[in-house]
Amino acid sequence: MPEPIRVVVTGAAGQIAYSLLYSIAKGDVFGKDQPIILVLLDIPPMLPVLDGVVMELQDCALPLLREVIPTDKVEVGFKDLDAAILVGSMPRKEGMERKDLLKANVAIFKTQGAALDKYAKKTVKVLVVGNPANTNCLIASKSAPSIPKENFSCLTRLDHNRASSQVAMRCGVSSDKVKNVIIWGNHSSTQYPDVHHAKVNVHGSETPAYDAVKDETWLRGDFISTVQQRGAAVIKARKLSSAMSAAKAICDHMRDIWFGTKEGEFISMGVYAAGNSYGIPEDLIYSFPVEIKNKTWKMVDGLPINDFSRAKMDATAAELVEERDTAMDFLSQ
Repeated sequence: MPEPIRVVVTGAAGQIAYSLLYSIAKGDVFGKDQPIILVLLDIPPMLPVLDGVVMELQDCALPLLREVIPTDKVEVGFKDLDAAILVGSMPRKEGMERKDLLKANVAIFKTQGAALDKYAKKTVKVLVVGNPANTNCLIASKSAPSIPKENFSCLTRLDHNRASSQVAMRCGVSSDKVKNVIIWGNHSSTQYPDVHHAKVNVHGSETPAYDAVKDETWLRGDFISTVQQRGAAVIKARKLSSAMSAAKAICDHMRDIWFGTKEGEFISMGVYAAGNSYGIPEDLIYSFPVEIKNKTWKMVDGLPINDFSRAKMDATAAELVEERDTAMDFLSQ
């Protein structure tokens, strides 16, 4: 058996974590023979709830789970980490300006970035889930200068999975028959779900998504808005934000970092934009199509971009630039 790896989940008493921890502990993410030390970090008022989560994890009797450590201290939570899944963030309250939300989260992710810098392994892979995920990820990365920027990513896999599923349902195939959809940009309602490069396996042959769906009006209209607004639709229906699907997307994202993407397939994740070939401003965390090998992602370059896509890619980039500039003002205060 390999040595155990240390994985932290922040916001560990919350509902995404509740759907996520079992999958990690049972080996669905880091491998069926990889023992795990699971560190659960949350704020002090949530510690009694965390104790309940710890009891349940113990009661699952999972052979790979070597230890569970609940804590409210970053120096405990971030020590010697192999992977960090930063789910906890300040949620948007009613009547809250986006600016106020950014300010609160800059403080959180500045602290967590600095703690990663100080306590975690330099090889740690950091996934930011807490919203606004792209900008929170950028702040964490900037606050951890000794950890390579490439080690930070934010979650747009949920949007990617939503887009794949919409196309699959439209074509009457299972979702594994759809590949290479792309989420460009921000994990917000300006994101651009793009299927110009996607393929659908229909009756054993790979068909471009536009040919398989045969409905350009839908693909350029309702499909995009459905994916963009899906989070809000789930909240409206459940009175709670997406948790099961978010946890599944986190598992997909981290598993792909650990084990790589399939040959000829790419997935979407928010990564540092430096050196991209798509004219996106460099100092952003922006969602791109990536391939992953040996725990290292590589942007998929040179995909042809039409005018329709260009406008949408630029619009979401503009929102991210504005978010970044506001956040950087707070960071320097």
